[in-house]
Amino acid sequence: MQTVIEALVCALLLLGSLFTLVGAIGLVRLPDFFMRLHGPTKSTTLGVGGIVFASVLYFSTHNDFASLHELLIPAFLFLTAPISAHMLAKAGIQQRVPLSPATRGRLPETGGSATGNASAQSPDDKSGKR
Repeated sequence: MQTVIEALVCALLLLGSLFTLVGAIGLVRLPDFFMRLHGPTKSTTLGVGGIVFASVLYFSTHNDFASLHELLIPAFLFLTAPISAHMLAKAGIQQRVPLSPATRGRLPETGGSATGNASAQSPDDKSGKR
């Protein structure tokens, strides 16, 4: 049974390391701010999560208990990484960070609401159409 757990720990470590490496390569190679933000956020979160889960599995089998600290690390990471990436993306939109020519689409306007509610409608437009 110990060999199976150690093999699973090795697999989680390798998978986590691979995801982290892909995130680091994406940070270096992707052409603009938004692409650089997306790649490492997704893959590094999975990479660190895999490494921490491998640590939890290893030490919980060797010490006969799971450390609360090790269980809180991935929970905190999975909550904060998407929120911080979202805030950085909003700041990039507001600052009009230049896009790469390879980026499809365009940035939303920063003046109104992105939800399309009535308060975002211009006061000149009486037709109700957008």
